[in-house]
Amino acid sequence: MGGGSNCSSPSSTEDVSLSSQGFPHDSVHSSRDDECQSHKLGNSSIEEAAERQRLKVYTQVLRSYEDLQPKIDRLEEAKSRILSYTPPIDFRKSDVPYPIPLLVIGPKGSGKSSLINIISRVFEDDVFQPARAQVSCNSSPEDGTYFIHEYRIPRNSVCFSLFDTRGLSDDSSENLKMIEPWMTEGIRHRKMVVRESDSETFKARLKCMDWEESSSGQATPIAFVILVVNGLSVLESMDSADETKKGYSEIIKTTFKNPLLSFRDDKPAVVVTHGDLLSLSDRVRVRVYLGELLGVPPTDQIFDIPENDDPATTSAIFDLLFYSLNRADRCLPLIDEDLFTYKVNVVVKFLIMMIITAIFMFWMVAGLHPGRPGAPPSANDSLQHGPPQAPPFQVDWHKIRHLWLEE
Repeated sequence: MGGGSNCSSPSSTEDVSLSSQGFPHDSVHSSRDDECQSHKLGNSSIEEAAERQRLKVYTQVLRSYEDLQPKIDRLEEAKSRILSYTPPIDFRKSDVPYPIPLLVIGPKGSGKSSLINIISRVFEDDVFQPARAQVSCNSSPEDGTYFIHEYRIPRNSVCFSLFDTRGLSDDSSENLKMIEPWMTEGIRHRKMVVRESDSETFKARLKCMDWEESSSGQATPIAFVILVVNGLSVLESMDSADETKKGYSEIIKTTFKNPLLSFRDDKPAVVVTHGDLLSLSDRVRVRVYLGELLGVPPTDQIFDIPENDDPATTSAIFDLLFYSLNRADRCLPLIDEDLFTYKVNVVVKFLIMMIITAIFMFWMVAGLHPGRPGAPPSANDSLQHGPPQAPPFQVDWHKIRHLWLEE
């Protein structure tokens, strides 16, 4: 054996024992070089196991695109279930009003508004209805969504609503300042979203756009979050050595890991857009990569929704909505039971006071106007005095006497 080895030679008894267990006898007398080689082989085995796991996940994601027919055959059933959706909990004890509010966030240009239009179109029977959310095409850095908009799905319904928001910034601290009040205080329809980094000229421009200078007075608590990412940008971030492009993945990861967006153990659903511009293999790669980056199952929590009008896209939309509404049911913030009982008691007492006041006012009016001259007798009079009686019969004996005398 080579010198300098820190391993002592085992006894012959140990050799026999190892041989009887099926281990090679020569492995007992390994040198330091053999140990290094074994260490390398161990690392190689771990890497191979990780690669096999990655290949397994890749195969599962790929199969999810191929095994769509059973879901496609039941699209109408899925649509009906979503339209008739009612939460299994008692909403009277919930801070969240109907419809269930879902927050849609994502980097600028990720396709949040387009996603809302695609989802809305699935539930629209009128093909002539225009797109609901404003979409920016080939936009400049100062174009996009700058006012929060609530879109009820379907229109004017009480099923659920999607809140379209301003795109995320490259600065994580700015994103935190923007998201924190939405998640802690609630979100308001038509609320203008301004950042500290916005120029004064741009702020003035937004002020001019806010010609109503108003937003919905009541803040809506968020029930669940949907994070939208651009599949093209993710693919560039995966394959590029440019730190700027790699920063896209960092924004996604930092935002997704933000504890404000989690409801207990439930983290946001992730939607990959622009898949219609990618090959199937690249779409699978993006989902697998995001699953590893965010630590979530790509087949269950990452949804590929391209801007297509086909049954496969509709099926992916229904999967997203079933997942989000199911999580929202579990995450709805309930009012404390004592507080709820107190509110009910206040309402009941108020109703009782209103009834007593109405009876008292009616009695006062009836007492001031018991009856009017010439008015027909009321039903109460008939009940109190009985039916009207004829005047008593009287005989005029004086007239009768004259009649008798004339005869």
